[in-house]
Amino acid sequence: MDDVLLVDDNASFRAVARALLEQGGFRVVGEAGTVAGALRRAAEVRPDVVLLDIGLPDRDGVSACADLQAVVPEAAIVFCSVRGADQYEDAVRRSPAVGFLPKSRLSAPALAAVLAQRDRR
Repeated sequence: MDDVLLVDDNASFRAVARALLEQGGFRVVGEAGTVAGALRRAAEVRPDVVLLDIGLPDRDGVSACADLQAVVPEAAIVFCSVRGADQYEDAVRRSPAVGFLPKSRLSAPALAAVLAQRDRR
């Protein structure tokens, strides 16, 4: 079972994401609504996976990805956004993130599939 840190400024989305992921076997060990909060929580809970929104109020997730990776180098970071993957393809490729998951497709199996792609590299 992977421990997940949810990073999104929308509390309603975090609640839905928590329910979807926990129903599918993930364990949500923390939440944050900002990059600053995410860095603090990541250091505290040491997640296996960080589901990272790209549009955050204090900084964008793409620029914060390397900082999160430095705090929890063992964590797999997966970007999540309401926009499509095609808009972030280059950013994902240039970042330490392992993949991208549109919010509209978020589910435990979809997250597991992104993580499995990382494991096949």
